[in-house]
This record gives sequence, structure tokens and C-alpha cells, in this order.
Amino acid sequence: MIRRMVSGLLLLAGLAATAPAAALELKGEMTQGGLIFAQSEAGATASLNGEPLPVTSDGRFVFGFGRDAPPGAILTVTLPDGKVTTRALEVAQREYRIQRIDGLAKGYVTPPNEVLARIRADSAAAAKARATDRAVTDFDSGFIWPAVGPISGVYGSQRILNGEPRQPHYGVDVAGPVGTPVMAPADGVVTLAHPGMYFSGATLIIDHGYRLSSTFLHLEEIQVVEGQVVRQGEVVALMGASGRVTGPHLDWRMNWRDERIDPTLLVDPMPQAKKPAGQ
Repeated sequence: MIRRMVSGLLLLAGLAATAPAAALELKGEMTQGGLIFAQSEAGATASLNGEPLPVTSDGRFVFGFGRDAPPGAILTVTLPDGKVTTRALEVAQREYRIQRIDGLAKGYVTPPNEVLARIRADSAAAAKARATDRAVTDFDSGFIWPAVGPISGVYGSQRILNGEPRQPHYGVDVAGPVGTPVMAPADGVVTLAHPGMYFSGATLIIDHGYRLSSTFLHLEEIQVVEGQVVRQGEVVALMGASGRVTGPHLDWRMNWRDERIDPTLLVDPMPQAKKPAGQ
């Protein structure tokens, strides 16, 4: 069972306008950063804002909304008998944490020219890994936290350094000591195991099917290889402080296609860390 996202069934207004209510169910949080799991009829086709969505043989599909998604989207589902359901989706808008820091040295804000080629190569490698298109539903395993610890960074936050806006933070940061085990949050296949990118350090990407993937940044050690099948809860890496960071932590990010989604919307609240025996 998909955990938090499955527990909340979103029945949108007007569902029966063009098709029976049972023809389409949507599960997830209809908000910026949200991921929606849909169930229609076997043989149905679907599109979001005119872009086709792959649909499983039993009528399931997924779609998501990025950090800055507009407040509306159009979902169209065509049933095997030709009936068309068109849904105007209302996407909740969020407010994000903005931090302004001035007086930083220029070298900290802007990387030196000699590393720009490396940064471009890193970006290309990550993009290729996320473009993996597997028609499997490994995400049926549901999602768990890949590590347990204090949350030190949240999805959507952004820094403005010396008056210049930086890229928003697209993941959730979990703090912990170097060497903390990092687990696969869901079943999947490893599509990238890079030992050291300029910004993100040792970087791991796991594909969960239908262009849904998890990315783990700043690792100390990667314990799986590209092409390896992993199962939810399996240790795949160790937390670290590689790349450009100020301390050890895990940066967990998720993508649906090119959209950055919020991992925290797919899991239960962060569990409490277990204390050592005798404390």
C-alpha cells in the first residue's frame, strides 16, 4: 500500500459529469510538489494538459506537479467505450521559506570557470538517469523514509545570496552522522551511482517506474551498482558530507519526469530515532 498518499483519496468535484464515479479515482495531494496516483478502467488512455500519460494495462497512471506549478491543470481520460472524462484540477499553491544571505565571497556564490564543464557533465548524467522509462510499477511498494534523523532542510526553500536568487531546494534534508545507513525508500532499479559530482558529491538515483525516481545526494559511500534491483528498506548507501555542503546529511529528492516533487508528501511523519540500549 502506498502510505500517506494512498490514505487520502481525492474525489474531485464533478467526477460524475462525463463518466461514472467508479471510472476515475485520484489518490495523493493536489498541491505544488504533489504526486497523484490514478485508477481508471482497463484499456483507458489519459493526458495531462494535452501531454499523453502512460497507462498500465489495468488502467493505472501517475502524474505530478512541480514546485511552481500553476493553480490549474486539465486531466483527460478516455474510456474503452469512447466516453471522455475531462477534469479541471485545482492545484493548491504553497508558500516557501526564503533566506537572504549577504556579504559572501564571490567564489562561494558563483563556481569558478574551471569547473563549469564538470558541472555540465554532472547535470547531463543525472538527466540521463532520470530519463529512464520503465513501464513497471515498483512504486507499488509504497514509500518510507530512507534515513531517520532531524529534518534540516525542506522542499521548496530558497536562498538569495548577495542579492542573487539561487536554485530552490528541491528535496528534504535529513541530518545525521557520517556513515548513517541510507535505505531504498521503495522498490526500484539503480540508474546512477556516481562517486563524486561537484555540487552533490557521491550521488545515487533509483528509478521506481514510469519516470518516477529518487535521488540521494552528499553520500559517503554508495553500496549498489547501476542496473541493480533494490527493494524497499535495503541499505543502498551511507550518509556523508561530500560535495558542497556545510555538514553531513542526506538530501533526498524525487522527480516525476522533469517535475520536482516533494518526498515528504509520500511518507508518514518522520519516526523517532531509537535510543541506544540503556539510555
